Amino acid sequence: MTHTTSNPKIHEGRNLKRFREMLGIKQDVLAFELGSDWNQQKVSLLEQREKIDSEILEQVSAILKIPSEAIKNFDEDQAITIISSTFNDNAAVVNNNPVFQPIDKLIQLHEEKIALYERMLKEKDEMMGRLERLIRGKSKSELL
Repeated sequence: MTHTTSNPKIHEGRNLKRFREMLGIKQDVLAFELGSDWNQQKVSLLEQREKIDSEILEQVSAILKIPSEAIKNFDEDQAITIISSTFNDNAAVVNNNPVFQPIDKLIQLHEEKIALYERMLKEKDEMMGRLERLIRGKSKSELL
């Protein structure tokens, strides 16, 4: 029997979905960022895979701006166990070494994504304005 280092409980596709949803990114937006070969349906199928090809995983992690190891190693059961073990009915638990960095990083990434979408909307509006001016400059017969 061979020993593997990967945890059989970890489902990379589900982890990808969790991180994508935490960042407020829709499947079609992720598909757009991945390129013209991708669509919402293909991203949905990717999220159903237990293992994700390392090249695709690297692309997705770069788009989401999270380490690929986070997607590969996130174990929900382990996270729940850690969270539940920090609470005690009889006494308050004090963590002298709190780590807020991951949450702060997720918030920062979310804000960056919002700024990106706002820039994209602004560029779309500018493009629409240019197209409208171009159309106004053409005669009706040229447009038909």
